[in-house]
Amino acid sequence: MRQSEQNVKSLLVTYSIFAIAMAYLESAIVAYLRALYYPDGFEFPLHIIVDQYGFIEIGREAATLIMLWFAARMASSYFKERFTLFVFLFGVWDLFYYFWLKVFLNWPTSWLEWDILFLIPAPWTSPWLAPALVSVGFVVTAFIVITRLNEFPEYIFSRTEWLLEVAAALIILGSFFWEVFDVMAGEVPEYYPWWLFFIGYALAISVFIRRLRLNKQTKSV
Repeated sequence: MRQSEQNVKSLLVTYSIFAIAMAYLESAIVAYLRALYYPDGFEFPLHIIVDQYGFIEIGREAATLIMLWFAARMASSYFKERFTLFVFLFGVWDLFYYFWLKVFLNWPTSWLEWDILFLIPAPWTSPWLAPALVSVGFVVTAFIVITRLNEFPEYIFSRTEWLLEVAAALIILGSFFWEVFDVMAGEVPEYYPWWLFFIGYALAISVFIRRLRLNKQTKSV
């Protein structure tokens, strides 16, 4: 991809189409699952899939991530491009996943409606708006990086910045796991720690903004 950076916007359009198509497929599968396990409409308590189909569903989720990664991997042999494209793909895929669910099932019906986000290694739950905000951040930051590749270090961030970004991700994940034990016990989630989510979100954004400022300083020298 480094040999064709002038076509980066065309590349992003191509990858966006791929991510939108994957989101359609993912949403269609979820629509079938909800029709099977939630015939009256999706709501908590969570229906725990305990037979072999539970393992199939976990495998499907893992396969989705693998497919997104290998799609990004095929674009370049360099980590910076691969990782950035993966983040971009993930963000577009996740946002259009909710878009297609709205088209198929008219769901979600409110901004703060709870969703089951992921099952690996245990159920992640939150209002759907939280992962959507993460995906918006993914798309915006990935777009900035991939359109300014030469301004960023080979691994995008310094070691300290990576540690802070990982810490931010873990904080956000902590908010998704906040009610995991209650959900697995068959209870309805009631409290989402938005304060914890926004601490992680603000940390991730502030580290990225700091990197942009450092890039600008380096470029002006």
